[in-house]
Amino acid sequence: MSDSFSRNRRYLALWLPFLPTDRLHREARLRRSSGAGPAEDRGIGARSGRRPLVVLTRAKNALRIAHADQAALGLGLHPGLTLADARARVADVATVDEDPAADQAALERIADWCIRYTPLVGLDGTDGVMLDITGCAHLFGGEAVLRDDVARRLQAMGFTSFSAIAGTPDAARALARFARGGILAPGREATALRPLPVAALGIAPDLVLALSRAGLKTIADLEDRPRNPLVARFGKDVAERLARVLGEMDHPISPRRPVPAFMAERRFAEPVVRAEDISATLNGLAEELGALLERDGAGGRGFEASFFRADGDVRHIAVSAGRPLRDAGAITRLFAERLASLADPIDAGFGFDVIRLAACATEQADAAQIGFDGRTREDEAVAALIDRLSARFGESHVLRFVPQDSHIPERRVRLLPAIAPAEAALAGAALAERSGAREPQLPLRLFDPPEPVETMAEVPDGPPKQFRWRRILHEVVAAEGPARIAPEWWRREGDTDEEGKSLTRDYFRIEDQEGHRFWLYREGLYERETGRPRWYLHGIFA
Repeated sequence: MSDSFSRNRRYLALWLPFLPTDRLHREARLRRSSGAGPAEDRGIGARSGRRPLVVLTRAKNALRIAHADQAALGLGLHPGLTLADARARVADVATVDEDPAADQAALERIADWCIRYTPLVGLDGTDGVMLDITGCAHLFGGEAVLRDDVARRLQAMGFTSFSAIAGTPDAARALARFARGGILAPGREATALRPLPVAALGIAPDLVLALSRAGLKTIADLEDRPRNPLVARFGKDVAERLARVLGEMDHPISPRRPVPAFMAERRFAEPVVRAEDISATLNGLAEELGALLERDGAGGRGFEASFFRADGDVRHIAVSAGRPLRDAGAITRLFAERLASLADPIDAGFGFDVIRLAACATEQADAAQIGFDGRTREDEAVAALIDRLSARFGESHVLRFVPQDSHIPERRVRLLPAIAPAEAALAGAALAERSGAREPQLPLRLFDPPEPVETMAEVPDGPPKQFRWRRILHEVVAAEGPARIAPEWWRREGDTDEEGKSLTRDYFRIEDQEGHRFWLYREGLYERETGRPRWYLHGIFA
């Protein structure tokens, strides 16, 4: 079992032991290079390494070191030491308050950057990243070349890292964190990891202490013991972690981003900067992606372009389509609209060395028969227009009305993105077709919410003889109704009386002496639901 797992999968584990301090040093260098201000503003030396840097947190009623850079560690300023003791040892130590959110954001940016190597990338704790590189290493010249490339690029960005490759995530993680990295040949996990301490299993510190007190200090000590007594004394987690580290059990990673169904990418020996080159690259990728989709009989409903900058920055741009697409020209036009509408344009910086185009959501796309009436082409033109408008202005700003199963006028339709799946619109159209013949004529313009009016009627349940709306008195010459709409009692919201009961609506089509037509309703049945029915103007007929 161990051999089958390790031969089939390969994982690259990254450990960034100085992530918080490396992040601070990197930010200081970026501020200096941009001329935004000296690094001393935050207590970090003007040159990297001039002053040791520690990150502080409050623990046990004292400020203590949470993280220390390599210079501080070399001077004996280790995590857990109080700030007073640290300054007693090194007077000019630079201090910065801990910022877990910024550290997490930095780790996530590094994980997103690692997608340049494989789409299967996940976080590994608060200071690590795990990559599933199965089937990817040969694209970079082998596992050793890939591992060295990752470390070199991270070092250029200012991050110290240790990395390891093994057949399971836990084995790679243990090797990176407790053996300072390396590459394990398939099936070698059980032999190579035996000398490592039990902490390499990734178990809780109290379990590490309990195992140590029992004389079980290395993975070899655990492997040589029967598993059942270990489970009975230390819990099931210890046995499972041991099996995962030794390659007896695989534990797949959870990718940060959805794995695209289809993908095409370009890698450049020299980063590209010119907009013309970037546009031509996107067009070429769209053609490749369209060919892949056509070969599989599919079309893309969601696309994402990823731009990997040479300095480690990554930008993702996503577009959606209202119908399955695989035409390169249509895909390129969507991205052109989206890029033109960005409030924060893509900055090439020192250039992009990788550009990737992926189809993140796909559907089966069968060839459509063109009708003799030409409606198919018209429908495609409208769909293309909706896609382009949605890409430029955003899906939430291009909407369509979809009929709903309700008799309450303001609930009869719902606004949905026009680019939404066609099933919702088709269901609404079928509903409207089924109920359209029975529905009374409604005004083209509805008020939301309905506006209150003052009325005078001959009888409480009859139509008004006159009503005042917006300070203007209207004399009624003709009325049609009532058209009664019972309340939707299963809903909590809606028109209610003082006791919280839903009220009936009686609608009237009214014409005044000047020929204007209005749609009014009386809320509440007189002496049955309320003693004082209220009147509202809900719409105006054209």
